[in-house]
Amino acid sequence: MLRPIVSNEIFTILLVISFITVAIAKLTAPKRFDDFILILGNNKYLKIYSREQKFFDKFDALLFFNLIISVSVFFLIIYKLILDVPNFSIQTILKLATSLSIFTLIKVLMERLIGSLLEVDKLIDKYIFQKISFKNYLGLILLPINAVLVYSFTPTLTIIYVIISLVLIINTIGLISSFKTHQSLIKNHLFYFILYLCALEIAPYIILYKVFISK
Repeated sequence: MLRPIVSNEIFTILLVISFITVAIAKLTAPKRFDDFILILGNNKYLKIYSREQKFFDKFDALLFFNLIISVSVFFLIIYKLILDVPNFSIQTILKLATSLSIFTLIKVLMERLIGSLLEVDKLIDKYIFQKISFKNYLGLILLPINAVLVYSFTPTLTIIYVIISLVLIINTIGLISSFKTHQSLIKNHLFYFILYLCALEIAPYIILYKVFISK
């Protein structure tokens, strides 16, 4: 068995890994990173880099890695607050991060498959790119928030709710931006797009919620 580690120590390790990952992403593509951090107020990043997307993109992969770590740390902070758990084992953290990664990757692969089957590949590819970009942006936002929650003050449920609301707002902005950018394509394939949303944007989270509340 792997021994438990004091939570602040593991938080420190994870936050340092996240900061290093983001720094590597910036060093790898400084111009792209500068465009990326302005994604909320400017769709320049989405217009330029959606045309250059590849099946495996190193820049997106680095930011996705940070996203998984940042979300895992945030979940652990909430878990610690609600259940008053002082320590976390390495196994718990690895299981959480691995589960988040597998869930997200399988979801993206299924989205691409269904997009291909419904013959809306172009629409779905651009939609996925925008969605992943905004999720990676959330990972960037959560990084300093997690650092503040760990080291500056003890979080309360009110603060957690405010942060979750911020996350939902950014997600909503991302969705609205995607719909605006591709509204003509969506109108031409409205039925298939609604089918796609129900199958892969709503159903997976309902299933996860049912599994969670049943435990």
